[in-house]
Amino acid sequence: MADAPVTFLPLGAIIQELRVGGVNIVQGFPEQSHYERYNAPFFGETIGRVANRIKGAKIDSLNGGQSYKLTANDGPNNLHGGVVGWGKKIWNGPTPVGVRQIPGVEGLDGGESVKFSLVSPDGDEGFPGTVEASVVYTVGKQVRDGKEVVVLGFEYEAELVGGADETVINMTNHSYFNLTGGPSIEGTVVTLATNSYLPVDEGGIPTSGPKPFSKVEGNKAFTLGAQEPDIDDCFIVNEAPNTVPLDTRSSPLTKLVSAYHPESKIHLEVLSTEPAFQFYTGKYIDVPEVAGVPARKARSGFCVEPSRWVNACNVDEWKSQMLLKKGEKYGARIVYRAWKE
Repeated sequence: MADAPVTFLPLGAIIQELRVGGVNIVQGFPEQSHYERYNAPFFGETIGRVANRIKGAKIDSLNGGQSYKLTANDGPNNLHGGVVGWGKKIWNGPTPVGVRQIPGVEGLDGGESVKFSLVSPDGDEGFPGTVEASVVYTVGKQVRDGKEVVVLGFEYEAELVGGADETVINMTNHSYFNLTGGPSIEGTVVTLATNSYLPVDEGGIPTSGPKPFSKVEGNKAFTLGAQEPDIDDCFIVNEAPNTVPLDTRSSPLTKLVSAYHPESKIHLEVLSTEPAFQFYTGKYIDVPEVAGVPARKARSGFCVEPSRWVNACNVDEWKSQMLLKKGEKYGARIVYRAWKE
């Protein structure tokens, strides 16, 4: 995608750059090799087989009651697919797939699209079944109130092709946003679509169904300070987990998060068809200076990770939203919209 405002890498189908008004608003590194060595925070990665945490690094029951021990890489839990999750693997691509429109995005100019694909073998990090997965990125522009808006849409798809009759799937992107290109997200004005969230234990595993989040109000703007509010929680858009389809792509896009920085005048919106999203203010970022890029420390970026409910694979009432069976397809859509005033 020559001269496009977005660049990608085969490693993890990573979003390396998303440029708006001369600023790359996603955290990253200059070269793919830097990601291999330094990307403990998952900058820009396509996360799978299952995003977020799985309790005890174990799937309790699949394929007729079998349990599966997964790689533990977050204390006792499995996080973002394990030690070498999909964000740490080399994907096939980018393969051009022509011009596409993004469902739910009106007036898109451009729509140049590329596809990345991956085969995850049976037993990958402990997960059962061979899965073929893909992400199609579509880049275009809109004009909104006279302003040029950069639009990045992505479509996930996964299919179980062998090795088991059932597996679990929950894909997302782990970009960290900073709307100034500076060292901190301080001063960013954020609005979350909801304050319904999943309370968690010390290991980040939900302890109950959705409850009101006390630190912020839904649909009400708040400002990120130097340290507070400190957020790393899963917010719930669809509170009826058993109504979430395995393939959400035909569902309407919902604006999950909007953000704005008064100094850079850059705006960001994250929309998705997914029933939940993790919002993380970057407390644990700790990346050294790399190839002239300054060190990234706590709160140098914030994440919006559209997804399914955390640990849904081990909660009977939640499980159907990430239970992938042979003959079915998992799917999801995410859209980033960004512009400068």
